[in-house]
Amino acid sequence: MAATFFGEVVRTPCRAGTEDEEEEEEGRRETPEDREVRRQLARKREVRLFRRQTKTSLEVSLLEKHPCSKFIIAVGNNAVAFLSSFVMNSGAWEEVGCAKLWNEWCRTTDTAHLSPAEAFCVFYHLKSNPSIMLCQCSCYVAEDQQYQWLEKVFGSCPRKNMQVTILTCRHVTDYKTSESTSSLHTPFLKALKTQNFKEPPFCSLLEQPNIVHDLPAAVLSYCQVWRIPAVLYLCYTDVMKLDLITVEAFKPVLSSRSLKCLVKRSFSPQVKRKLLVWQVPRDCHVFF
Repeated sequence: MAATFFGEVVRTPCRAGTEDEEEEEEGRRETPEDREVRRQLARKREVRLFRRQTKTSLEVSLLEKHPCSKFIIAVGNNAVAFLSSFVMNSGAWEEVGCAKLWNEWCRTTDTAHLSPAEAFCVFYHLKSNPSIMLCQCSCYVAEDQQYQWLEKVFGSCPRKNMQVTILTCRHVTDYKTSESTSSLHTPFLKALKTQNFKEPPFCSLLEQPNIVHDLPAAVLSYCQVWRIPAVLYLCYTDVMKLDLITVEAFKPVLSSRSLKCLVKRSFSPQVKRKLLVWQVPRDCHVFF
């Protein structure tokens, strides 16, 4: 028996198997070699956190080992460049972990010195205040790897007395509005927050039926479930490659409680030089 979408119950068709069909089914079953290939592929796609300095894996989740009160996550080239130029340029940060990922779009490296042209997912804390943590993720985290990433970073029972800020970009053609997208002044920011995030965001909220995608959506959903105050700032842009104007579109977020104590107020020549260093071709094709 089966129920359709309209509520009536119908009898499902029953097909008696013949010997020929049974033989075909037998042939379609996985061989031991097939199963071994599948296991090896699953192992290869595991998300691993480790310390590049010591080449050792983290035995517990990152935030269990390094409890924090503020966690700032940048996903994508422009968000990463923004944090690198405006936040990391303003203080002494120490690397505390690195995620190693392998999927159809990305191969992260485990070399000691990363260049902006490489895909990476690296975690830092502020030396003067280790409870402030930052993640720069320029690599693609596949759908089947997102839960692993969350477990390896947040753990199975995360602290609720921290605040999470997520920065990322989408192409303006993904923005759903009654207006023509050609009339929109890009880039522009939209915000989405969890119920426990009580501060007013520094831009208008994302309207329905717009949605967020990929790792930023997974992090925000995780924070909503665990009642962690979190806000996502989503920059809609018409330039998905590294772009100075798109990077600067995140500047209103510098006034937020999480970031204002971490940044210098002026857009110094040093910051601009750092942005120009980031504006190089990328080896990894990243889709957000």
